[in-house]
Amino acid sequence: MRFNIEEWEPKTTIGRMVKEGEITDIDYILDNNLPILEPEIVDALLPDLEEKVLDVKLVQRMHKSGRRARFRATVVVGNKNGYVGVGKGKAKEVGPAIRKAIAQAKKNIIRVKRGCGSWECGCGTPHSVPYKGYGKCGSTAIILLPAPKGVGLVAGDVAKAVLSLAGIKDVWTKTFGETRTTYNFAMATFEALRSLNFTRTMDKHKQKLGVVEGRVF
Repeated sequence: MRFNIEEWEPKTTIGRMVKEGEITDIDYILDNNLPILEPEIVDALLPDLEEKVLDVKLVQRMHKSGRRARFRATVVVGNKNGYVGVGKGKAKEVGPAIRKAIAQAKKNIIRVKRGCGSWECGCGTPHSVPYKGYGKCGSTAIILLPAPKGVGLVAGDVAKAVLSLAGIKDVWTKTFGETRTTYNFAMATFEALRSLNFTRTMDKHKQKLGVVEGRVF
């Protein structure tokens, strides 16, 4: 169903600011670490998001009234241009579980730092990752390494789906642990992409120390 901002009734301050036009860029929210508590915020600011269902499984747990079964869905959303999110949802039916997972993925949206960090390429275009990224979820871990143009996504199907929706076209990967667990593998890849935002470059390090034009303040 297509999102209609006129029919949306926001319940949070950030949502009201988005609907009233005070916030028009998702980067403002991400740069200021503002909480995204409504998926409609992302729908309004990133209308070109794509969704992909990675996995739907039947999970069971014991209750005093007996065995209870529910469906668990894992979904990734992204615009193939630097924004991606991963989420999961549980419900008694498949449809509601997928919708919950999509909403959670939108609330987990991040901006991905892209670049050309491979010494074999050096083209300067944002087709790969700028440097090594590491992510872990459960027993699953993944390392992202810059790759030259034309290599493609050297990764498993789950990681490939997350990376492609994030806008990464070429990358080497190395995985550890149990990669058959879809949610853990997707979240490990998501955390590896997120780790790229927390790597301090030399310019940021100098800015942190107050170094300007060779002078320390």
